[in-house]
Amino acid sequence: MIRPEAGAEDGPLGGDVTVDAARAGDEAAFAALVERHRGELRVHCYRMLGSFDEAEDLTQETFLRAWKNLGGFEGRSTFRTWLYRIATNACLDALGGRAHRVLPRHLAGPSDPGAALSPPADIAWLQPFPDRLLWEPSAPSEAEPDSVAVTRETIELAFLAALQHLPPRQRAALILRDVLGWPAKRVAALLEGSVASVNSALQRARTTLREHLPERRLDWAPSAEPTERERAVLRRYMDAMERADLAAVADLLAEDVRTEMPPWPTWFRGRDAVVAALAASWDTGSPDHVGRFRMLPVRANRQPAVAAYVRGPGDPAHRAFAISVLRIEDDRVAEAVAFHDPGLFAAFALPMTLSSEDVS
Repeated sequence: MIRPEAGAEDGPLGGDVTVDAARAGDEAAFAALVERHRGELRVHCYRMLGSFDEAEDLTQETFLRAWKNLGGFEGRSTFRTWLYRIATNACLDALGGRAHRVLPRHLAGPSDPGAALSPPADIAWLQPFPDRLLWEPSAPSEAEPDSVAVTRETIELAFLAALQHLPPRQRAALILRDVLGWPAKRVAALLEGSVASVNSALQRARTTLREHLPERRLDWAPSAEPTERERAVLRRYMDAMERADLAAVADLLAEDVRTEMPPWPTWFRGRDAVVAALAASWDTGSPDHVGRFRMLPVRANRQPAVAAYVRGPGDPAHRAFAISVLRIEDDRVAEAVAFHDPGLFAAFALPMTLSSEDVS
């Protein structure tokens, strides 16, 4: 888990000369104040919204609102807490009346690999978050029995997908209490409600979360760097995909594996279905033929991931195709969510194309 820098948690900034300078209109002083919190606020907005792109936008919106209203900051809370208040309210404003973000499995049952591929759907899809930009607060100091399990997976896709089922204010209450470890009184002040209402919202949120998280979530280990065995599985998976070796891919898949690729609403469950779908996409005579892959290892949502590039017939370069986030269990790929959104490659500091020299 990435820890905040010393002094970045909740140090008293109310009388800090930098705050005074910012109040006096010093934009450089203000930038110095807010930039130290950019990483954590971006993660907070991502948890609230389920979208990396929107989290970037809302973090910037938070800074704009803070600059505009800096005269109203009186130092009764820390500057960090004040920024979280602004960021949370900005996210609540953005979420008002909006459909929650989803993955293909939330729309319908598993697809038939023999059926024609459904066209891409223009809906609000969940997005991945690059680990290189990840900032995580330390574990809550007031951990409660229901919150301990939540803090272990608070950036993983399963947790983000489950959060999407919560109404906005319940989502905010759960993130502030169980993820950030804020006391109920502070959360109540931010949400302009009573402690009783916050506790009630939190209990309802926890109940809903349990209904939508995988049954085995309590067995998951805390997020950590991948083991050597996981890295070996990832290397074999990448190699098999690049060689379009169906047998090798099948050997690496769990029997009940699940694969998805938003924005296509199609998804597959089970090794046989996934292999059949891959066979169709690798068939040069099929209308669904994709091309040949090259893969680069990355990390997203504290999970193993790969950046997939594809080269179509006659194309001299491999082009950005998808960021695929994996879940590996018992030396098998149990889940792969491939986000077909080339615009995400910049967030992962990846090029849009790979030349023959890059992949040799």
